[in-house]
Amino acid sequence: MTPKIEAIALLTNFRGESAALGAACLWAISSAIYGRLGQQIAPLYLNLLKGAIAIALIIVTLLVRGELLPEISTNNLCLLLLSGAVGIGLGDTAFFAALNCLGARRALLMETLAPPITAIIALIFLQESPSAGAWLGIILTVLGVAWVVTERVSDIANYPLRLKAGIIYGAIAAFALAIGGVLARAALVDTSISPLWAALLRIIAGVLSLVLWILLKRPANNFAPKPFSFSFLAGLSFAAFAGTYLGIWLQQSAIKFTAVGIALTLTNTAPLFVLPIAAWSGEKLSQRAIYGAIIAIAGISTIFYLR
Repeated sequence: MTPKIEAIALLTNFRGESAALGAACLWAISSAIYGRLGQQIAPLYLNLLKGAIAIALIIVTLLVRGELLPEISTNNLCLLLLSGAVGIGLGDTAFFAALNCLGARRALLMETLAPPITAIIALIFLQESPSAGAWLGIILTVLGVAWVVTERVSDIANYPLRLKAGIIYGAIAAFALAIGGVLARAALVDTSISPLWAALLRIIAGVLSLVLWILLKRPANNFAPKPFSFSFLAGLSFAAFAGTYLGIWLQQSAIKFTAVGIALTLTNTAPLFVLPIAAWSGEKLSQRAIYGAIIAIAGISTIFYLR
């Protein structure tokens, strides 16, 4: 078997895991952009704008591909919509708020709580129990990512540190992500709906929940969006394309084709993909960052081969 055929076979056998790592890579890039954009706009509006852009992109893609909405039961449709409202509407907004309070380093650390929470919830409600090898991989990956994130050079100088609020927002984001992932898995595991349609339904539900939130909350004028520069709109469009359009498409593929605990563990390896970017930009990586990456990669390998 040639290396090319082996690579294709690996991607086919582990398409859920491969999609999750692809999503993590894209989220690493988009998170850095969202961190900067979040200094110019409230988290609620940032989440709404990136969701609206992603919806437009997905609709165009579905029209080009000629994909019609497949039959889906009312129960599964409700699960997907609720998943979007919780995971994207609440979860992403809380993450952007944590980003503003803590900076990317600490906010990403809070996100590492999501995979074990997800695995536990899935075990309780879906009776989806990863193998002992998969649990070992989840633990190693989470520990490795946490080690990397806690060591990275502080970016707090660019953020007004609000530790208590940031921890609360980060915890909300982690639980919302976990609950949203389990709800999506419950809907996707026994339906033929494509990951792209699932992503569209989830994002629409998330955006609608944000619109309702804005109408009910009526934020103060200083939180309202203001005219944006071309650079802001360009950055937002790129981040929405990479992190929301492609990222959530890949995330839904991961949730559909592998255990949700494994899927969210691998999608939360985004900090590992930041390291090569940091090294390329001239930042010196410490031994701790390198060792943490090695531990996380060992965990990823364990998930792939001992799942």
